Amino acid sequence: MVRVLLVDDHALVRGGLRAVLDTTDDCTVVGEAATGEEAVDRALALRPDVVVMDLSMPGAGGVAATAVLHERLPSARVLVLTTFADDGRVRAALGAGATGYLLKDATPDDVVRAVRAAARDEVPIDPRVARGLLPGRPTRPADTASGPVLPPREREVLVRLARGLSNRQIASELGIAERTVKVHVGSVFRRLGVSDRTTAALWARDHGY
Repeated sequence: MVRVLLVDDHALVRGGLRAVLDTTDDCTVVGEAATGEEAVDRALALRPDVVVMDLSMPGAGGVAATAVLHERLPSARVLVLTTFADDGRVRAALGAGATGYLLKDATPDDVVRAVRAAARDEVPIDPRVARGLLPGRPTRPADTASGPVLPPREREVLVRLARGLSNRQIASELGIAERTVKVHVGSVFRRLGVSDRTTAALWARDHGY
């Protein structure tokens, strides 16, 4: 069962999300918060699997709360749900440690899928904001030839990274040492011109990996 904390300063939004998530057979809302400060307090007390986080709230906003949770409760995955689609806010949220980013006009099914994906340590990003994070956009999104050529092992690592696997999980699947995976991940970042796993995963998906 995925335990979810809802963070939004509008009670109506929290109520709607609760109604959606509590009707599933694998998600349950364990608490709510209306500010960033309250979100941190509630998360530390309840230890949810996923925190659905608004960005614009009174007091400490969602980005600040996400950064604190990323440091103090790294087991919780923060899924941003907001009206803001500009690159600056998206990058700030992901840079603070958010796992995913959705816009508030997402369908109920989209929200449920994103919560489940975040709980699996995947990277659910609304396609409308994802492309703005990429260092370069290919002419043909599914054509891997439009990007840098990766050695076979690095391609294998990138494919698994795009699935949201940790270095340890990648090492287990490929039968190599975790430190070797770390080296490959660093090399992939350099070849793609990215600096984090989220952007690398988005690049891979946009290029058909």
